[in-house]
Amino acid sequence: MNDLTGNTAVVTGASRGFGRGVAMALAQSGLKVVALARSGEALEDLSREAQAQQATGTVIPVAADVAEADVAERVLSEYRPQLLVLVAGASPHLAPLPSQSWEGFSRNWHVDVKQSFHWLQAALALPLAPGSTVLVFSSGAALRGSPMSGGYAGAKATQAFITQYAAGEADALGLELRFHTLFPTLSPTTDLGRAGTKAYAERAGMSEEAYREKMGPPLTPELVGERVLELARNDDHAGTARFMLSVRGLESLD
Repeated sequence: MNDLTGNTAVVTGASRGFGRGVAMALAQSGLKVVALARSGEALEDLSREAQAQQATGTVIPVAADVAEADVAERVLSEYRPQLLVLVAGASPHLAPLPSQSWEGFSRNWHVDVKQSFHWLQAALALPLAPGSTVLVFSSGAALRGSPMSGGYAGAKATQAFITQYAAGEADALGLELRFHTLFPTLSPTTDLGRAGTKAYAERAGMSEEAYREKMGPPLTPELVGERVLELARNDDHAGTARFMLSVRGLESLD
């Protein structure tokens, strides 16, 4: 996939944050990007922005709940992408454990994990064409925990496990597919990251400004898009791989 021009990518969670950054970077590099999110209006705005920036690729907006099983099967069957990027996820309920309800604690299991389950199943069942790549966005929280976000860290760790399971199944079936997991660091440049930064600043007894300064340069949606594009162009990792994603770039965890 060194030359991505004319290829098709499906990106979930494309209406905002890292998903939007990924969708824009791919469209600017000549791909046909099928962009999914619940908000059709935000997706139309993404399409207009790509046109305004004279992207060489196109953005096809698809408003849908990506955690529903029939959406994954329908979209993959219709568009047959060479690249599938699963970014969509719920914003966790931010509170210490004693203040969590089960509904808030388990929120990410019903969106993030459910999405990965259905889309990875569909990628194997279709299956995607040999040589295709699936990138699943987990979180740095999956590696070190996240005491202010309930079940978020556990849900993101489960996404990583499911991705590894899918790679194993693809290998057993001889499908020649790649399934990789990305673990982005916390970033105040997204809605989720801003809320998380504020919560952890309060927990540490620091101002939000001081906490952000302590975090260092932020990982931006534009930078995430560049890194995904870099990986798609130069993916020589057979089967499965895991990458920490930060301002320093992609760092292998294997």
